[in-house]
Amino acid sequence: MGRLIYSSIMSVDGFTADTSGAFDWSAPDEEVHAFVNDLQRSVGTYLYGRRMYGVMSVWQTWDTTNEPPVIADFANLWRRADKRVYSSTLDASDISTPRTLLARSFDTEEIRALKSSSDLDLSIGGPGLAASAIRAGLVDEYQLFYSPLAVGGGTPFFPADARVPLTLLETRPFTNGVVFMRYATL
Repeated sequence: MGRLIYSSIMSVDGFTADTSGAFDWSAPDEEVHAFVNDLQRSVGTYLYGRRMYGVMSVWQTWDTTNEPPVIADFANLWRRADKRVYSSTLDASDISTPRTLLARSFDTEEIRALKSSSDLDLSIGGPGLAASAIRAGLVDEYQLFYSPLAVGGGTPFFPADARVPLTLLETRPFTNGVVFMRYATL
């Protein structure tokens, strides 16, 4: 059975984007990126909302020839996985990546069935879509990468109305000041 994992790099005060919507401050260095890649090796399906799909779809066509090996590694991991994009506004013609299914709405029973039938994990990307999964009790694991920067506001990792009891599984500090924390839901 696959686990549903919600993972993100965020500010130390818990925001995935700042008040202007920017997240360039969260770009991982090679050490953090290599660790992220290792975590992604268990993922067989990515679940995205419209905006997160738009951000992540660049990995399909990115020419990684002159990039560090961690970039090429992540591109290969991303390309081999299935993707599901949840959007009521995109058309099939807006989906530019192979192995990608467009769904009009987030169906909790469909996700439960996908988890139980999958040998690989599922990763949910973007706080908006993740909020639906959190509220439905579908997220099995949280992978938080805290950047050593407070942005004071913006898009929170957790929805404001969520109360999520967690148990700590792992922590790891990185030389650039990022701290990784992995939690399971109780």
